[in-house]
This record gives sequence, structure tokens and C-alpha cells, in this order.
Amino acid sequence: MWRRTLMMSLAAVVLVGVLGLGQALAQPRPGDGPPGDRPEGDRRGSHSPEEMRARMEEFRARMAERQREQLGATEEEMKILQPRIEKVQQLQRQARGGGGGFTGFGGGGRGPGGGDSSRQPEGTPERERSEVELKTEALRSLLADENANASSIKAALDALRAARKRVEDELVIARRDLRDVCTARQEGQFVLQGILD
Repeated sequence: MWRRTLMMSLAAVVLVGVLGLGQALAQPRPGDGPPGDRPEGDRRGSHSPEEMRARMEEFRARMAERQREQLGATEEEMKILQPRIEKVQQLQRQARGGGGGFTGFGGGGRGPGGGDSSRQPEGTPERERSEVELKTEALRSLLADENANASSIKAALDALRAARKRVEDELVIARRDLRDVCTARQEGQFVLQGILD
């Protein structure tokens, strides 16, 4: 008798649990529904170019503050360091074939799907392309042309290598300029961050 009572009680508890779980899962979650009905802090959905720029500025400010803390630098020191850091990072992107921002990974140009992966995201201003990007695109265009002759390809390769060499030479100078104004601890952080070598 007691076994039967125990089994019935256990079955009742399981049934109540399953029903409660079903009710909980059926409740609408915050953020479900049209974008206008979402809470203020919900970041899903599309945003205007102005909102995206504001977000990018917030992101950059947070990253700069985090870097300042890692470096143990004062606000005054960062005023000296920041332009040099940005110069090194800009030249590093150019040396890799990208110009700046979040575009140009892998040198831009035609992506695996055949589309133009160097396009600017909608709403962002056009930026000037670096010499390395231009030379990379010229070589890519030649390689896409089955009728391009070897001497044209060789000339485009030489032009790209020369452009990269100029950027690498500028990068050596920019890194030296940064190294000249930082402490040993800051230099160590820059090496860990890949800014200095």
C-alpha cells in the first residue's frame, strides 16, 4: 500500500514539474517581438549609421581606457603615446594589405564567393585606400585575367613588394618613435599586444 502511495505521489510531483516547465517556456521573453517593442538596452536588430558610429566610438573609448590601464599610463602620457600607437597600428594594417577600420581583412578584393569583400559597410564614409591595397587589387585583377602575360604579373608583383617595403620601412620608424617615449613596462605590454616587436 505504501509503495502505491509513494508512486502516486512521485507521479504527481513529476506531472506538476512538467506542467510548470511548459508554462515557463510558453512565456514571452524580453526582446521577442518587433524591434520597437524591445527594451532600451537590447542591442539586437538593425541600427542607423549614426548609432553604429556612436557605438564604434564607445568601443574605441573603452579599448583606449583598457589599454591605458594595462600600460599603467597617466592621461598625460596617453596623449603622447596614443598618436604613436595609432600610427603603428595603421602601418601594420597597411603592411598586411588592409587599409584601416574593420574593412580590408586579407587585403580586400574578391572574396571566396566571388563578391567584392572590400566594399564599405552601408552608411560608412568612403576611406582612402592605401598604396598597398591599390597594388594588391591591381595584382588580383591581373591574376583573375586568364590572358594576363607573365611580364605584367611580374611588374604588378614588384610594385606590390615595393609598396609593402615602403610601409615596412615606415613601420620600423614608427615603432622606434613609440619605443623612445615608453617605459620598459609599457614596452613589454606593447610587445605582448603585438604593437612592438
